[in-house]
Amino acid sequence: MSTTVTTETTDAAPDTAADRETGSAPLGTRATDAATAAALPSVEEAQAVAPQDARELTRLFIQRLRDLDEGTHEYQYARNTLIEINLSLVRYATRRFRNRAGEMEDMVQVGTIGLIKAIDRFDPEREVEFTTFAVPYIMGEIKRFFRDTSWSVRVPRRLQELRIDLAKATDEMSQRLGRGPTTRELAERLNLSEDEVIEGVIASNGYTAGSLDAQVDEGAESNSGPSVADRIGEEDPALEGVENFQALQPLLAGLDERERHILQMRFGQEMTQAQIGAELGLSQMHISRLLSRTLGKLRAGLLTDR
Repeated sequence: MSTTVTTETTDAAPDTAADRETGSAPLGTRATDAATAAALPSVEEAQAVAPQDARELTRLFIQRLRDLDEGTHEYQYARNTLIEINLSLVRYATRRFRNRAGEMEDMVQVGTIGLIKAIDRFDPEREVEFTTFAVPYIMGEIKRFFRDTSWSVRVPRRLQELRIDLAKATDEMSQRLGRGPTTRELAERLNLSEDEVIEGVIASNGYTAGSLDAQVDEGAESNSGPSVADRIGEEDPALEGVENFQALQPLLAGLDERERHILQMRFGQEMTQAQIGAELGLSQMHISRLLSRTLGKLRAGLLTDR
């Protein structure tokens, strides 16, 4: 496929019908920069330009872009055209991550940012193909996007990079050893301490997260099995009461008869302090003081034992 390019001028549109059809400027048109006008062809449907034509146009526009003043109409036209005719490089880079189809639109956006950076930083005097220079920029932006957004739990960049090193070292050593490497072996391979390796392994758990409502795969054809949440035990509120009762038994045995009797009436028979006082011939205030003293003694004993 080839594309038709026509010379773009910086002033008024062509005057004659023939000029309008070809897009060429009439001889009398005044241009602020004749050399620039001659070097910047008009590209229609830039994204449909054939690869060979795109390479030639890229060389031309890159060279002229360096001679133009930033902010001028010619500069913006050259820069925007370069972006459009090289968007195929972004699509090429995103195809390497086709397994992340749900993020394709985001990848194209960040890949385009990498393309723009490559256009702004490319130096044609180095005699390197623009494609060779631009693809690493595009890939770098896409990988940075994954690094910053793919983790379910935000961890420091140091641990993100350590996860990658650990994964590579684990695969390499597993093939060589015929088994999974130990923490010490990984530490020696990466020149790290064992604590750093353990920290990296723990941080790796934050890369992905699973739903508690996800059903556990038990090898059955249907997905009607129990969820992860169904398999997680819950704290039994009665368990703490059993533990406290067992811890209270020796403490209750250490109380005198009257103290145990008051406790039994108050908490066993659920009598009020006034009813207990009437039963024992004591005032409600006296019963309240006796209960407070006895409960304080039991509380202190429980705290000491724990």
